[in-house]
Amino acid sequence: MAEEFSLPIEECYRRLMKKIDDAHMLLDSGRIRAAFELAARAHADQKRKDGSPYVTHAVAAAEIIVEMGMDEDSIVAALLHDVIEDTAVTHEEIQKQFGPSVADIVEGVTKLTRVNYTSREEEQMENMRKMLMAMSKDIRVILIKLADRLHNMRTMDYQSPEKQRLKSLETMQIYAPIAHRLGMQAIKWELEDLSLRYLDPVGYQTITDTIEARRPALEQFMTEMEKRISKRLSEWGIECTVYHRIKHIYSIYRKMYAQKLELREIFDICALRVIVNNVSDCYNVLGQIHDMFKPVPGKFKDYISTPKPNGYQSVHTTVIGADAIPFEVQIRTWDMHRTAEYGVASHWKYKSGDAGVKEGDEEKFAWVRRLLESQQDSDAEDFFSGLQVDMFADEVFVFTPKGDVSSLPAGATPIDFAYSIHSAVGNSMVGAKVNGRIVPYDHELQNGDIVEILTSKASPGPSRDWLKIAKSGSARTKIKQWFKRERREENVEQVRDMMEAELRRAGITMAQLQEADLIAPFLKKQSMVDIDDLYAAIGYGGLTATKTVNRLRDELVRSQRASGAAKTALDKMNEAAERRNGKDAEKPQHAIQGVLVEGLDNCLIKFARCCTPVPGDDIVGFITRGYGVSVHRSDCRNHISSRLNPEDGGRWIEVSWADQTLGSYVTTLRIASKDRSGLVMDIATALNMLGAKVRSLSARDMGDGMASTTLTVEVENLAELKVIMARLSTIAGVSAVTRSNS
Repeated sequence: MAEEFSLPIEECYRRLMKKIDDAHMLLDSGRIRAAFELAARAHADQKRKDGSPYVTHAVAAAEIIVEMGMDEDSIVAALLHDVIEDTAVTHEEIQKQFGPSVADIVEGVTKLTRVNYTSREEEQMENMRKMLMAMSKDIRVILIKLADRLHNMRTMDYQSPEKQRLKSLETMQIYAPIAHRLGMQAIKWELEDLSLRYLDPVGYQTITDTIEARRPALEQFMTEMEKRISKRLSEWGIECTVYHRIKHIYSIYRKMYAQKLELREIFDICALRVIVNNVSDCYNVLGQIHDMFKPVPGKFKDYISTPKPNGYQSVHTTVIGADAIPFEVQIRTWDMHRTAEYGVASHWKYKSGDAGVKEGDEEKFAWVRRLLESQQDSDAEDFFSGLQVDMFADEVFVFTPKGDVSSLPAGATPIDFAYSIHSAVGNSMVGAKVNGRIVPYDHELQNGDIVEILTSKASPGPSRDWLKIAKSGSARTKIKQWFKRERREENVEQVRDMMEAELRRAGITMAQLQEADLIAPFLKKQSMVDIDDLYAAIGYGGLTATKTVNRLRDELVRSQRASGAAKTALDKMNEAAERRNGKDAEKPQHAIQGVLVEGLDNCLIKFARCCTPVPGDDIVGFITRGYGVSVHRSDCRNHISSRLNPEDGGRWIEVSWADQTLGSYVTTLRIASKDRSGLVMDIATALNMLGAKVRSLSARDMGDGMASTTLTVEVENLAELKVIMARLSTIAGVSAVTRSNS
């Protein structure tokens, strides 16, 4: 007899079963009920942030799995996906009741979130690596993880603002790219839109409000286009379904930044889909569309003859409709449509008791293994950025002289093409021809190019400059592997001098690092035996000197901060001992907000907004009229100009930082950079990896292809601020990071 649970829980279960019935899925309802009851009992004492029973989240994830069209084991595993991690239920118990397949899937989902890391960067790298490994074993683990994250993003309103930003950034960087690579466009779009809502709420709301204001006119226009196309195709005897959709918010957001457009300048925010029964009808429809409307040059793409790597197939064309309004038409078959919406889930069908991977599917997911293999020698940041290119970038399709097609990331060069064929081809390359003409190594390949790689056994091997030219992570990794294998001694000698120069630039010495005992732990974390291993890794490109020095400097700052805290505690103990012994220590001057003011006590203190000083800065005080003492940096322009004013010169007084300052101080940075798509996201990612507390972040176009970003952060002292500034300076396109000093 089935257990009875509270009405909200039973309602969730009934909704799940209705979704299964509506999908006409023939499943063992008793097995589904047993999994639901186990999850409800295991999570009985747990609540979500909104106060609802925790099991409602598991049921919601299972509903998403049903929408994907997955099998019975997937639905059961989705219901149980959190029980091993959050409750006392074990792998053995699940295996005994539901079989090894379900138990292994639940264990796989659990392992994706079970490890702690020393940095946000390493955590993201290892999360991605674990997901790729899980994909290569059983794709259902990732599909359930995507369902879990999608429901969490749908209910993110109840989390703290900080967690909303962190989870949204992680979703945008990891989960949306995975959904994209698996061809699951519906889930990718929703994850991106939900993430944007928290990462840039103002931009999200602006686009949403504008679309809603324009919706009546857009609906009227697209409905008219639907009727015209449906009527024309019906007259020609083509069976089809025609409908329209408004592009998702994040795609509009990206287009605005990439093309520097105002929202009112984007007209093609709608797209028509024409779904037919066979491939020949796709091209018949294309001919009719081009006969009815004028096509836009350069806006035709045939993903049927050349599918995307994730399996996506459609014909895309953009045409000019009534009132000279452009709109996109996507033409596909019903099989292509199902693949476009749910990707791998649309054709990854299981039967109860079958193995995780069917015969013939190994090659379908060979790209997962290739990604894993190509990234083995990368550090955390290179691994992560490489995957962003390999998994999420637009593709370019080129041909070998024999007519074989190869898919590469957009912007790829002949170097990428050579290494995509084989490492030996890349290492022996001495030139390249594109469409029969010799081209330089940095030539950007275009769709349809015929590429021929010229090789020679006498080739000296790849150049270090190729690491800057190659676009794909796979090519860069293979180049690094060659240098690692062939040039170790040379690398060590070259990098030793480079590291000393980089340390001097950062204001630290190797002696300081050794005195703080930081070298050995750093080498151990990188799985290296001695300092020569580090130099060799930098030489072949596995690490960079700048990043290595920045990390060592961060460790030194943390070490010094910890030593300072310990010293402060020791001083307090000594003072207490002196008081107990009757020794009168000299009474210290009273500090206000961590600042000592000469000749004044308990006065009002405020920190000047023009220069936002932090502990470690040289500071001066200005006696204001009625507002106490305003603290400025000594290099503040207002201080320098005011000193020359006879009326104000005498109001400047000496101030200094106390031994004990406040926990944090607010300061402002300005970032000058090239205006490019994704800049704000890259800045947010860098700050997130440093754990920086961001008060505000805004960017604006300065004209001439330049942008200015203003950032307000909380820091403990100048050392922490310098770490943040150094990290921001490494972002692509950034030309200067300066402090506010009006």
